[in-house]
Amino acid sequence: MTCLEVSGLNKSFGGLKAVADVTFSLDDGELLAMIGPNGAGKSTCFNMLNGQLRPDAGSICFKGQELTGLAPHDIWRLGVGRTFQITATFGSMTVVENVQMALISHQRGFRSLFGRAANLYRDEAMTLLERIGIAEQAARPCGVLAYGDLKRVELAIALANDPGLLLMDEPTAGMAPAERVELMSLTGELVRERKIAALFTEHDMDVVFTHADRIMVLNRGQIVAAGSPEAVRNDPHVQEIYLGQSMQGAA
Repeated sequence: MTCLEVSGLNKSFGGLKAVADVTFSLDDGELLAMIGPNGAGKSTCFNMLNGQLRPDAGSICFKGQELTGLAPHDIWRLGVGRTFQITATFGSMTVVENVQMALISHQRGFRSLFGRAANLYRDEAMTLLERIGIAEQAARPCGVLAYGDLKRVELAIALANDPGLLLMDEPTAGMAPAERVELMSLTGELVRERKIAALFTEHDMDVVFTHADRIMVLNRGQIVAAGSPEAVRNDPHVQEIYLGQSMQGAA
């Protein structure tokens, strides 16, 4: 079933057309990669999808509801999760407390925080941490975690609103090769298990071609290719864009 429908998305900054007539759809349980060279418009597109930027034109429809014009926290509460290229956690709080805060936010529980925050949604937070494979780190402050573990915590936070759509901006940036494989394999499992529609950007072509169900390529704000990993890998236009870079990915 179609989860996300994006139609005619446009965004300019002064005279620069950052995103030009971007149109695509994303199904439940599908992992879609958005790739392109630096400056292609990937981050701008992402920031419009979760409300950080307002499109100049176009429509963003999530499960039949228009998202255009909504604030990021409203989009989060509708069931859109996001991870960021640079991890965004509270370093002085423990792993489980970070996830609890996300659960509290989703449940609109801030007015009942005082005196009870340590117990609010703790079981639910631990269940998420167990599924992500980091429950043994629950009592540690996020500020002392290895970077790969922080990425897992951020994924748990993104799942706290039981998302129908998951947006992942450079999910493996800064990670060691083995950690990249583990995180993206886990993400693929979660996407299929929970029927989540997931869109991710990534510069590591091995990650893209190994884990994505479909790939779309942006260049100068426009989609120039889209399809299966094999079709995109063999597309002459894509090969031209990535001239000098490996487009072989994984066999």
